[in-house]
Amino acid sequence: MIQIFEKNKNHIPDLKRIFLEVRQKTFYWLEDIIEYNLDDFDRETAGEFVLVAVLNNKAVGFISLWLPDNFIHHLYIDEEHQHKNIGTILLNEAIKIMNSPVTLKCLIQNTKAVEFYKKKGFIEKEKGFSNHGEYILFLLEK
Repeated sequence: MIQIFEKNKNHIPDLKRIFLEVRQKTFYWLEDIIEYNLDDFDRETAGEFVLVAVLNNKAVGFISLWLPDNFIHHLYIDEEHQHKNIGTILLNEAIKIMNSPVTLKCLIQNTKAVEFYKKKGFIEKEKGFSNHGEYILFLLEK
């Protein structure tokens, strides 16, 4: 059974690994631009509120939130645990603690994530460009 916890130091090794491995596979088109490493997790989630999905005492996914702006920054699930509703559980828990509206940015080339957020009720507010490509700014009214 999946349990959701606020991140603690015991989760960090698994979270670093998940963040590295899933980004390498998901954002394959950025491999010439970005050098991924294990310390990226600490830098990319600094100051954020992080919820962790735990299965059998092992972190299998996380969602990081920038609470001042009700912004979802990262949502990653270990590859062997994807398609088991863990992302939905984390997303629902995150939405409960944020104010409305909830926003996030998703690179258009990340088609699986775009589809996931649309299925969860997020609507496209606008499009923009970043160093990593074109993105959609999604919005969810609670």
